[in-house]
Amino acid sequence: MPHARKLVIVESPTKARKIQSYLGDDFEVEASVGHIRDLPQPSELPADMKKGPYGKFAVDVENGFEPYYEVYADKKKKVSELKRALKNADELYLATDEDREGEAIAWHLIQELKPKVPVKRMVFHEITREAILRALENTRELDQDLVDAQETRRILDRLYGYEVSPVLWRKVRQGLSAGRVQSVATRLVVERERERMAFVPAAYWDVTGTFTVSDDGEPAFSARLTQLGGDRVASGRDFDDRGRLKVRTGVTQLEESTARAVVAGLDGEAFRVRSLETKPYTRRPAAPFTTSTLQQEAGRKLRMSARQAMRTAQGLYENGYITYMRTDSPSLSSEATDAARRQAAELYGPEYVPGAPRLYQSKNKGAQEAHEAIRPAGDSFRTPAQVAGELSGDQFRLYELIWKRTVASQMADAKGSTASVRLGATITSGELTGTEAGFSASGTVITFRGFLAAYEEGTDETESAEGGKAGEARLPRMSEGDPLSASDLSAEGHSTNPPARFTEASLVKALEERGIGRPSTYAATISTIQDRGYVVSRGQALVPTWLAFAVINLLELHFDRLIDYDFTAAMEADLDEIAAGQRERVAWLQEFYFGERPGNVGTSDDRGLDNTGGGLKALVDNLGDIDAAAINSVPIGEGIRVRVGRYGPYVEDLAAEIEEGGTPPRASVPDDVAPDELTVEKARELLAAGADDGRVLGHHPESGHPIVAKAGRYGPYVTEVLPEPELDPGLSAAAKKRALAALPKPRTGSLLKSQTLESITLEDALQLLSLPRVVGTDPESGAEITAQNGRYGPYLKKGTDSRTLPSEEAMFTITLEEALAIYAQPKQRGRAAAAPPLRELGDDPTSGKPITVKEGRFGAYVTDGETNRTLPRDVTPESITAERAIELLAEKRAAGPAKKRPASRSTATKKAPAKRKTSSSK
Repeated sequence: MPHARKLVIVESPTKARKIQSYLGDDFEVEASVGHIRDLPQPSELPADMKKGPYGKFAVDVENGFEPYYEVYADKKKKVSELKRALKNADELYLATDEDREGEAIAWHLIQELKPKVPVKRMVFHEITREAILRALENTRELDQDLVDAQETRRILDRLYGYEVSPVLWRKVRQGLSAGRVQSVATRLVVERERERMAFVPAAYWDVTGTFTVSDDGEPAFSARLTQLGGDRVASGRDFDDRGRLKVRTGVTQLEESTARAVVAGLDGEAFRVRSLETKPYTRRPAAPFTTSTLQQEAGRKLRMSARQAMRTAQGLYENGYITYMRTDSPSLSSEATDAARRQAAELYGPEYVPGAPRLYQSKNKGAQEAHEAIRPAGDSFRTPAQVAGELSGDQFRLYELIWKRTVASQMADAKGSTASVRLGATITSGELTGTEAGFSASGTVITFRGFLAAYEEGTDETESAEGGKAGEARLPRMSEGDPLSASDLSAEGHSTNPPARFTEASLVKALEERGIGRPSTYAATISTIQDRGYVVSRGQALVPTWLAFAVINLLELHFDRLIDYDFTAAMEADLDEIAAGQRERVAWLQEFYFGERPGNVGTSDDRGLDNTGGGLKALVDNLGDIDAAAINSVPIGEGIRVRVGRYGPYVEDLAAEIEEGGTPPRASVPDDVAPDELTVEKARELLAAGADDGRVLGHHPESGHPIVAKAGRYGPYVTEVLPEPELDPGLSAAAKKRALAALPKPRTGSLLKSQTLESITLEDALQLLSLPRVVGTDPESGAEITAQNGRYGPYLKKGTDSRTLPSEEAMFTITLEEALAIYAQPKQRGRAAAAPPLRELGDDPTSGKPITVKEGRFGAYVTDGETNRTLPRDVTPESITAERAIELLAEKRAAGPAKKRPASRSTATKKAPAKRKTSSSK
């Protein structure tokens, strides 16, 4: 086989294998497995650099914001392999993705590999044979403007996070983080919850009835009371969030008595059609998918998280099924338009295809449109039926969704008619005698389904009721003045609902509408705010935690400009201008960080923003005093507030009477109580439960002390109540503290899984308090063996050697012989004997070792024997692919160890800061 003379580098091993199959033996395709280097943690800098200009950020802010990059520890072997491959090549093709991230990866490869052969930038938007061969014939230079934009973004995020996050550590909690997009996304979720907390429901009634056209045999239809005595009857949309009518005149709010009076007064009355209006109905198909709309629709229709949708799409793209999945453009190429029109005509008939192709443009002025929309790959599309044998699970479902949306986008409008009818009668009895009552109904009839035959877009609230068989409502034939018979007149009470919480789909939509961040990063942003403990999922809804309230309180009070929606969107627009070559990166960073505005940088005031506060540095340096107690407090009402403490949120009653020097009554807030559910009444209920001394089960037979069962933050438990100590009142505070520390501690024990506070007996409690139980002594070592209940369940302990017990009951029944038999078995890592792998996924390209999926203490994980990575929440052992497993292991290696490694730092070699190059070849 002739030796390869052209080296092609892509990011993904899957892409590498696919592209290699399209190229001849003259090409060698290698994968960098994502980024090869990044800004190191300042603590990981070489020792002689830590006190220099790079010491704080790994960026020299005083000298042109020059970054210092290091190759990831687990990528050094890969870089060496690429350098060896490059020595045998006479050309280098950089085929990373055609976006800012991909352009930056290509630039970093050039900087590190230092090629001495011609370098060509090879770009494509789908991985098909035709696309790859076309890309080889149409290479270009590296786009330095895109590199500048991505590098500016990376430095910006480092400056933002490393300046603001430490403030959160000091005033809220260690380990928290702030970010340009994540903090704004968290603020959106918190503000929606504040609206729900302030929401005042409004009660209103309405009247509905069933009507038929007299003696005509037409079907019955339902109508609702909309007019009463000349006033419009209020519905839910007429009330604001404070429970008040938005319009005070001409609108009447029905109370129960009035609604029931209407029903009684119309009993047996003759109704007539007052008016009938029919309008033509037309509905256009939705545009093909962009990154944002794909995430939204996958969430609505497939119940996928944003990250799950993007990972699944990544797999489809790398295996040649769809085009590149990071795009803001809804437009299709002429080849794709022809393919969609041709397929629609073949599958649904020529009448389902309009005379001219449909053209789509982005409504977002800052959209990145280097790629076309997300669609099936190729110049002719494969139907879902044709790929069913190759794809399964999430990949098949997502491909089918993309195929349907693409084909439907080139189909004809749905056609039909919408009819609205008004009917009424005069009340002739009761307290409303002489009052006119008007009812209304409407219905849409689809006469030509058009694109609806292939696809219907979902909505964030409820699925659309227009169109489609489920949404069609036909009114009977009738004319103005026709008599109607009424039946089933009924009055029903309603209450307005608070604003809906964000779902991942609606949060993605809100971020995009505001121009905040890039759609390609939304999945990672949402995962970050969940991993940080700012947001939790309740079904599809995103619920902020009290920790998020504290973080947003601090940011709003002291960094309000940084989490202003318009300011954040303006920063994104500035980055777009850098990518377009219209702004200079160093000057822009100078303005952002130092507040200085060189003449060529422009000002954010051009977009109407107040930028008089200076840069980020001045903002952090001049924070002044921050009241941590105020930051971590959220008032509930009537003197009750929520405090975010070190061990979680709790309520305290500041209005309660307390002794001098005492503390207000407090009670932990359970994790399953959402912020909008913590009303004053609920808080008092928690406070009352927290003040409860527990249920007395009896007295200890030896000590005579009471034994009580109580509910605690970490679950129900039993404890021995010791008498209050009698201390010398003349002791100093320090002496009192020492004396109290020397006193015996009460015995406690957590309830078993099979026990409850209501059912536990004194005998059960005494058994729990007897733990740890001495099982016996090892005859060989003389060490005592005990049975205990721990965080991860029941276990045996002999010195430092622990072994898992098969059940909780075994703690009380296991004999010495049985314990010795357990210790005689070889010790296994984890809680139990190693279970066989759940799945085997082939060999890892980096380590060369087999990849398996296993079940561990903290859930399923993927491993090659050297590196372990817990499966993300949206990936199951059944759905994970070999490609995804390789990526997870690569990400874990890139992240490095969780703890510092002094030996690595001490042997680190200093490298000069990367010099910027404007040419893609050298």
